[in-house]
Amino acid sequence: MVTPILNTKTKNSQERIIESLFEKAEDYSKTSIELLKLNAIDKTADMVSSIITRLTLFAVTTLFIFVITIGVALWVGELLGKTYLGFFVMGGIHVTIALLIYTFRREWIEKPIRQFIIFGLYE
Repeated sequence: MVTPILNTKTKNSQERIIESLFEKAEDYSKTSIELLKLNAIDKTADMVSSIITRLTLFAVTTLFIFVITIGVALWVGELLGKTYLGFFVMGGIHVTIALLIYTFRREWIEKPIRQFIIFGLYE
């Protein structure tokens, strides 16, 4: 008769151990999922803030180039005797720059952006 009592106690203790393991596994999985969520939020926040910073810098630089271009166009137009000729010269320079950028867009734009995104995600 002693044996059945030990078996019952052993079964109860094994059940508690197994139940405890399941609870710990559940807690671990919940914690892991929460950690993944927090890491994703952190990386997203870093990427978005970096993109917004770069877009702001791009906008300010574009405005600066626009104002400088107008000034140079007026100056070149004065040198050539006709204001509109300065704007044609600057237009030609801008078309040349646009063609260069289009020709080398993969090396100058696409590849650095791709590397920036990959580096940001794996950082």
